[in-house]
Amino acid sequence: MRRFFAFFSLLVVSAVGLRGQSPYESSADFAKYAMKLREQALLKVEPQVFVPTTSRTSMTRFPWKTTIVTTVFWIGEAAGGNNPVPNVKSSWDANWTSNYGGFDTPDAGSRRNYIPVSFVPRQNPFYCALPYNDVTHGQFKPEAALVIPWFKQSYTEPGRSVCKDRWLAIRKGNRTCYAQWEDCGPFRTDHFQYVFQNERPKPNLNRGAGLDVSPAVRDYLGLSPTDVTDWQFIEVRDVPPGPWRNYGDNNHFVIAKRQTEQKVVQETTDKKKK
Repeated sequence: MRRFFAFFSLLVVSAVGLRGQSPYESSADFAKYAMKLREQALLKVEPQVFVPTTSRTSMTRFPWKTTIVTTVFWIGEAAGGNNPVPNVKSSWDANWTSNYGGFDTPDAGSRRNYIPVSFVPRQNPFYCALPYNDVTHGQFKPEAALVIPWFKQSYTEPGRSVCKDRWLAIRKGNRTCYAQWEDCGPFRTDHFQYVFQNERPKPNLNRGAGLDVSPAVRDYLGLSPTDVTDWQFIEVRDVPPGPWRNYGDNNHFVIAKRQTEQKVVQETTDKKKK
């Protein structure tokens, strides 16, 4: 590190000596010029990280979080035991249960094809929770724009979460499931250092759990009530076909299908009018 500062000092001295020859005449322009030299120096000094490529390179954008204690939760779950907060509402939806369509029973005998037998969910039954909320009191947290990798691309308006509905790949053994981020937990809503950076989940009552998954995810992966999985964020374009594409007003694939159907209907109607 000492050698780096000596190297950078030399660059600055060189920049000062060349100032009269450079196109940066004002002090503000020269400051930008010096900062550019500093960035170039950092790129030369800091180690470069190379991510192995695959046939689907966008999959490598977000790293896998490995060996994460994973617990099961469900919409409409009452408080009790190691669940201090009822899941009638989520961090982002005050009417989560009603918007979903009802109680997402975890009872395997009351489920079929990854959904409850008593109703068809109006939101994706493949959902999960991570211990971070980007919004508090209707405003983004101060660090949100800095730590969330997709913040700029997903921002729509002040206080509208850019985390809700984000897709995750969740892996157990040789099976991988895909789910949308719909709530915050377990236990915490502030641990961005784990969710977006390199920290491990903090200790908690559920053996340090860092991921909650729905009964549909549990059933697809064959998880125990408390298990261990790997997970990573994933872009919508990389979500493969599967039961996680079938239901939900919040599901990108359901939305796209409806839009296509509406377009076909509109085109058919327009032709009949001609």
